[in-house]
Amino acid sequence: MNITLEQAQKVINASLEKSKELGVKMNIAVVDGGTNLVAFAKMDDAWLGSIDIAQKKARTARFFNMNTGEIGKLSQPGQPLYNIEHSNNGLITFPGGVLIKDNSGNIIGAVGVSGSTVEDDHEVATAGAEAVS
Repeated sequence: MNITLEQAQKVINASLEKSKELGVKMNIAVVDGGTNLVAFAKMDDAWLGSIDIAQKKARTARFFNMNTGEIGKLSQPGQPLYNIEHSNNGLITFPGGVLIKDNSGNIIGAVGVSGSTVEDDHEVATAGAEAVS
């Protein structure tokens, strides 16, 4: 199963709404189960450098079927995934990448958000992911 464009647009819209609520400017990327970009939004004045980060957060979450913040914990020195961020042409291992699941709990894609603190990024991504289920 893959996320549809209609579902991806719901993710984008919910993420934009949460961004506005928090007063932050975000880049938001939605990928399908194969990590292909399905939808993207760059808010006015959002950081240009965060475009790539948002996409990589979404792909990282889907590559390993866990939120990027969890991968970050496992990639610290002495942990089992130390240096994993150097694989797959670069991963992002801090919060802001969240899996998207359907109503049955199947992973259908992921959302990546970048443009503020990692706490805000994660909150916005979570709001987007929850718009599908």
